Amino acid sequence: MTVGSTVHKLTLYTNRTVTLSVDGQDVSVPEGANIIDAIEKVGIDTPTLCYGETLKPVNACRVCVVEVEGSRTLVPACAAKAEEGMVIKTDTERVRHSRKLVMELLASSVDLSYAEERVQGYVGDYDANPERFGPPAPQNGHSRDEAHTGHHHPTEVGYAATVQQPPKIDNDLYVRDYSKCILCYKCVQGCGTDHQNTFAIGVAGRGFDARIATEFSNPLPDSACVYCGNCIAVCPTGALMFKSEWDMREAGTWDESEQTQTSTICPYCGVGCTLDLHVQDNRIVKVTSPMDHDVTVGNLCVKGRFGWQFVQNFDEETPNGSEEAGAAS
Repeated sequence: MTVGSTVHKLTLYTNRTVTLSVDGQDVSVPEGANIIDAIEKVGIDTPTLCYGETLKPVNACRVCVVEVEGSRTLVPACAAKAEEGMVIKTDTERVRHSRKLVMELLASSVDLSYAEERVQGYVGDYDANPERFGPPAPQNGHSRDEAHTGHHHPTEVGYAATVQQPPKIDNDLYVRDYSKCILCYKCVQGCGTDHQNTFAIGVAGRGFDARIATEFSNPLPDSACVYCGNCIAVCPTGALMFKSEWDMREAGTWDESEQTQTSTICPYCGVGCTLDLHVQDNRIVKVTSPMDHDVTVGNLCVKGRFGWQFVQNFDEETPNGSEEAGAAS
């Protein structure tokens, strides 16, 4: 057995290959590869939301669907296996219409203002018009955490149903703002069998009332969460966010154009995890790890992801930082 083309791919391939056609281009990929691997190999950019190269495909968002000759329905490129002789079309009118509708439904019900730039770009790329479903529905006073199967509260006619709800700020490390959640399940996977195996969160409810929740919707400190933050690393919409980033965004001081990234090794243990320090105004504002790193695959523990405050533990009143603070001590 040989591992796929990148070290962080989870799929194991055999040495055999299959040849298929993607938008008129013949391409060969290892047997066992998914359609999206073949599409990427020919250089075509396929929109994805729930897909992550370090996670197992869950077919949740359906924005990566493609047309496969002989298939009655559109096929999710992230999960369907590439087969010998397949003829795939990625940009037909049927495909574009499906992707457009997915983005309209998501953008009409979810706040995508903090989503990754590529995600926000999909709305324009497919001429999506989420406003056609009407303005956001006013809040009906019912908490999503208290929703029960079979007791859905319908939205007023002429309004678009939303997942709007107050952010959950119940700890000092990260914020859960599920008004920005598209239910891609990536956080559940990262917390579960794909990475952390903590199972602190899962999907509660059904239909439009489905939401990410801890056991019995308990506050995070009362859950099984170990604060590794690996759910934050895979969230594509900003529904899960460092508390430091959240505070800066609320204050209007968050500016990624003014940030630099410095790679270093975590000092806490001998595993050797690579950390990317995001620095703004000479202060670390958050820490991530490369998704394609052999050791971490983007994952860290609570110390590596959140235990960096000691680096800048200087007097807040000294404008130049530790130099003056050290002199005072």
